[in-house]
Amino acid sequence: MDIDFDEITYLKNPGSLLLKADYIQFLMTLTGPTVIDITGSDQDKCRVFTTLLHGNEPSGLIAMHRWLTANEQLPVPTTNVRFIICSVEAANISPLFSRRYLDGGKDINRCFSGDKIPDCGFCQRALLIEKAIKEVNPELLVDLHNCAGSGPAFAIAPMITPEVLSITSYFCQTLILSGLQLGTLMERKFDCPMITVKCGGSKDEQSHHVAYQGLKQLTLNKQAKTFQQNRAVDIIYRPLRLELKPHTPLTYGDHDEGFSGVCIKSNIEQLNYGISRKDQMLGWVDDKGLDNFVLIDEHGNNVIDDHFSCRKNILTCAVDLRIFMATENKNIALNDCLFYVIKV
Repeated sequence: MDIDFDEITYLKNPGSLLLKADYIQFLMTLTGPTVIDITGSDQDKCRVFTTLLHGNEPSGLIAMHRWLTANEQLPVPTTNVRFIICSVEAANISPLFSRRYLDGGKDINRCFSGDKIPDCGFCQRALLIEKAIKEVNPELLVDLHNCAGSGPAFAIAPMITPEVLSITSYFCQTLILSGLQLGTLMERKFDCPMITVKCGGSKDEQSHHVAYQGLKQLTLNKQAKTFQQNRAVDIIYRPLRLELKPHTPLTYGDHDEGFSGVCIKSNIEQLNYGISRKDQMLGWVDDKGLDNFVLIDEHGNNVIDDHFSCRKNILTCAVDLRIFMATENKNIALNDCLFYVIKV
């Protein structure tokens, strides 16, 4: 697929002809990153929402389209609103919303370094998206995603302030403070409160509802003008990423097949809900044991032995853990991480 990495389309107050009857028809009319500006009551301020940084995470797009088309006329938000739809090409590959990013391409949410890197079209696109955010001097930024697997909604932020807690409360009741440096959009500086919202599983109707309700309240609710907190928010500090070492084979199953590498339980996504207790079984490993994994802390140390253990060839929790974003998607597990984890 030929991609014009200089392309970005701007739409202002689009009508029903452009928005189409549903979000799928609308998506299929787009050819690349698209900015949608909606005029609000206070035109001196702007709130920005990004979506589809990953092409297989549609809840933000679904919520945005529903918000724009809920009535015969466009809504009039409290402030101007800017939507940025990012990885359109990946989302449009059949079957729709099945690709995180294009084959042979890069995860754009690992390309926000702020530098112009030669011969990196996706880094160039990241700069375009960053520019589209900065040019409106937003008073808040919400980046809408889905979880890699099924699970409850939560938010992530690089720092915690009263405003960040308030914005989070419109979407969910859990906020993760992340110190990870991965090249994500949230690591850039926009001089405003900003969060990433993981709305839940991409195929769960509840995830789309979470995105829509949060979006609706943050844009139309007068109380949101002063960022009044909507509910109590639990804060979780600095989870770690459980990753496989390069070239480690990965399978999923209900019992040990004796393969080399790692076999994760096929129902691993169930652990996204609640606490995984000490000795909870997670899967099976070959004779390399925990040496198949890395779990790097904020000091750059591999702390795998502090969190997990092997009993014969069975992988278990060494202590009580809270697990996030466990996925049965092998491609994501291999190229990103198996899941996030924190001691409880």
